Amino acid sequence: MSANETSTMLLLPGLWCDRAIWAPQLDSLAHLSPIVADYGDARTLTEMAARTLAIAPPRFALAGHSMGARVALEIMRQVPERVERLALLDTGIHPVRPGEADKRHAQRDLGRIQGVEALIDAWLPPMLMPAHREAADIVEPLRAMCRRGGLAMFEAQIDALLTRADPRDVLPNIAVPTLIGVGRQDQWSPVEQHRDIAAAIRGSDLTIFENSGHMAPVEAPEAVTAALRRWLGQ
Repeated sequence: MSANETSTMLLLPGLWCDRAIWAPQLDSLAHLSPIVADYGDARTLTEMAARTLAIAPPRFALAGHSMGARVALEIMRQVPERVERLALLDTGIHPVRPGEADKRHAQRDLGRIQGVEALIDAWLPPMLMPAHREAADIVEPLRAMCRRGGLAMFEAQIDALLTRADPRDVLPNIAVPTLIGVGRQDQWSPVEQHRDIAAAIRGSDLTIFENSGHMAPVEAPEAVTAALRRWLGQ
């Protein structure tokens, strides 16, 4: 594509997220009519990829946040010829680590025993940089998003993450313009983890979003949108 052309853009939400995680970009890039994936009750990343592809045009630019970036890599495994550009934000490429299942199941069980609000109280704050944890304009829309998803979404997506395939064999074969983005204060998926991802994808661009934790699209909306504009060649 030439520098002044843009692709249809698919946006993939992360764990327990919906289109609200991309709200600032949906507003700023509305002229591109971006499409946000809805995974429904899918319990594997493969099924999430299939549901995304079912609503996708023949070719598209693909941006995933957190778990959504893992879904994007599954799409790259399945149909790389359909992806014109790739953006991976606040994510990881490691397989399931020792102790990860216990930690995720503990969160699941907290929700089952004490309810969704208790799970949000435990899960959401570590996803944000400390200065944002009391910022109502950031926190309240995210809490509402989690309530919409409910415990059923959380449990299904935990299952998907704990049965994920190792995506590292996909990275050396990626040959499209690729943006790797991460919040400077992302404690869940730290900056160094993204340096490793960028090193594994030839020619990729690593962008660090200042004053942001794991939820970069809403914590650093202007920086994320600017990075996506550059990535799209606008």
